[in-house]
Amino acid sequence: MDGKIKTAAEAVEGDALPRLHEVHADPARPNAADQTMPKGLSNTPAARKSPAQWAYERVVLYLKNFEEQLDGDHEVAMGFAGGDAGVLRIQGMGYFDPDIITFYGVDSAGARMQLVQHVSQLNVALRALPKTTGEAPANRIGFRLFEDIEADAAKTQAKNT
Repeated sequence: MDGKIKTAAEAVEGDALPRLHEVHADPARPNAADQTMPKGLSNTPAARKSPAQWAYERVVLYLKNFEEQLDGDHEVAMGFAGGDAGVLRIQGMGYFDPDIITFYGVDSAGARMQLVQHVSQLNVALRALPKTTGEAPANRIGFRLFEDIEADAAKTQAKNT
């Protein structure tokens, strides 16, 4: 026993990880459960990850899955619950152990924006917005974040061998 008090939700989540299950009304619709898990997510034991790293890696899977369903004229953004904050066009994401997740991007007017959030308050509503530049390909941050997790896993594996 580690002496830490956990909520029932934390205890259940700790027991359940890294399982993933989804059902959609349209069975042809791809879901995050169909994603290939990045090596960093599947090869690192849960006990060695902070809540921030766990949240970060799982949100990356959802971002990548969402982007795979977008056409070339749309990019991923996130909406905010409550208030009048609008949306953030996601251009970057990170975490700060043990419990902070951050999203970087721009708002609908193009102003720089950053959301810093505690993992216990994490709420991400993904939205498809038309891309901002006509000729450039749509930004696919979920794919870059997924590749970054894979690269970190490869570095860790090389260091440990």
